[in-house]
Amino acid sequence: MTGDSARSALDEERITAITSLESEFGELITHFRRVVMENAERLSPGMLPTAYKAFTTIVRLESSTASTLAEVLQMDKGQLSRTVRELEELSLIERTPDPADRRSTLISATTEGLERLAQARRPQEGRLLRSLGAWELEDIKTLSTLLHRLTASAREG
Repeated sequence: MTGDSARSALDEERITAITSLESEFGELITHFRRVVMENAERLSPGMLPTAYKAFTTIVRLESSTASTLAEVLQMDKGQLSRTVRELEELSLIERTPDPADRRSTLISATTEGLERLAQARRPQEGRLLRSLGAWELEDIKTLSTLLHRLTASAREG
């Protein structure tokens, strides 16, 4: 095999492998969306997945300004404002003055919101543990490392 044909075969193998990976990610995303919809419904009947994602992002960040949330969630500020209002009406979040900038407010989860989220997630707890239960510990660590590398390079690219 010449250098060019060997390179071409490797390129084809890479494309096939990446296409397969993309397909698996598609399946995983579909599963994840289903989990998000179920958790949103348990958190508050009728809650849209977008509101659930906003709430879990607020929980993950611990507290955030609306502009930071809009950037992280890639949401239009009007849509985010309506979502924040909905979450506040459900007593899941609260707004407090930002000590660093009194013109701004910080959005954070309420104690009730954290308790309700834990309750909503309870049926899902252990699912990943059960799914990976038969895996070798090194395989789990390798998967985590590789996903971290993929996420980091996706942010950069």
